[in-house]
Amino acid sequence: MIQKYFILLIVTISFAACSDKDVCEGIFCQEGFIPVELNGSCECQSNTNNETNIIIKTGVINSDETWSSENIYNISGKVVVMPGSTLTIEEGTIIKGSEGTGSLASALIISRGSKINACGTSEAPIIFTSILDNIEVGQTSGSNLDSSQNGLWGGLIILGNAPGSFEGDVDEFQIEGIPADDTFGLYGGNDPADNSGTICYLSIRHGGASIGENNEINGITFGGVGSQTQVSNIEVVANLDDGIEFFGGTVNLNNAIVWAQGDDAFDFDQGYAGSINNIVYIAGPDSDHGLEVDGPEGSSSGSFRLTGGTFKGLNSEIADFREGATCIINNCSFFNFPADGDLEIDDNHSSENFFNDALNLAQLEFVSTLSLEEICHDKSENADELAFDEKMKLQNQTASVISKGANTSDFEWTYSFKSGALNF
Repeated sequence: MIQKYFILLIVTISFAACSDKDVCEGIFCQEGFIPVELNGSCECQSNTNNETNIIIKTGVINSDETWSSENIYNISGKVVVMPGSTLTIEEGTIIKGSEGTGSLASALIISRGSKINACGTSEAPIIFTSILDNIEVGQTSGSNLDSSQNGLWGGLIILGNAPGSFEGDVDEFQIEGIPADDTFGLYGGNDPADNSGTICYLSIRHGGASIGENNEINGITFGGVGSQTQVSNIEVVANLDDGIEFFGGTVNLNNAIVWAQGDDAFDFDQGYAGSINNIVYIAGPDSDHGLEVDGPEGSSSGSFRLTGGTFKGLNSEIADFREGATCIINNCSFFNFPADGDLEIDDNHSSENFFNDALNLAQLEFVSTLSLEEICHDKSENADELAFDEKMKLQNQTASVISKGANTSDFEWTYSFKSGALNF
């Protein structure tokens, strides 16, 4: 269980001997460093000629703080930015998460009422990765991990005051994986224009540590995040669970790529109501859906728009629409999916939404030897496959003459591009 009180450890390199081993018990340093106690705090001391500062972060951040690109930051356990505080991360900064599962899983949590300002550049992105990654200051990738290695740390969780459609019509909800008595896990409210900060040119790699049975941390989780939050140019690589998941909220997203996730690439829940533009999905061997869309859980509605996506399958499925799904998805291209990797509507409510245009799937391109009828299915109990096929054909009849998919040139800054994953 996550403790209510935390110790904040801010660590730099020193050369003092360890006088109290208990202080450093459970602290794990990256290769080339050893934990050493100094004046009641634990530092990662270099046992090589490496002069980089390793700053260990754990517990709460109660005031404005800046993380510098001159250091490497080690997230040990949960690091929570508390209400009223802003965490600023400089371009080119490297953050490494420690190993651990359950209550010891590492994650950076931007609680409701706090902010994160983390804007890298195309030349110097901000990188979240595992402590096992041998990436060093000034680099954009290491040499010892690849897209097959996931679950090595947790992920990034951002929570806000924007509304969602929650079961029981409550105004707020607890994000999955955070115990109910830890109020920093709450999200949702009545401010659709809430501002949780700015994120751009940010890459998250090798995360998704388990925090309970069948419950892993997403690469990036947005819970009740509002429309004044600016999010663009983000990448999630090799996450054990979903790449990016939205729980309610109104935040918009421009230019995002997910590669080799273990579950769904882009997941939508609880009436998410933002706009998403220009995304890419590249399946790995264990990936599930490119898109998973669940409808509102309460009586309030919520619908998002996705425009411009390129989805490359492998063993995965294209999309699932469930529990009264509502959204508009257009100008997307899907290719390399297996014969059983279909797009499907799973329940009567979602099917009804499709026929009344609350669930609108238009101008989609399926690059396949299979027909549209073989790829897209209404699997609800009351399905009328003939009517479904006709409506899908009508909505997508211009697909062959209109350019479909994402502008992949926007992703040349990413680890995915530089690793060759975008060589379609």
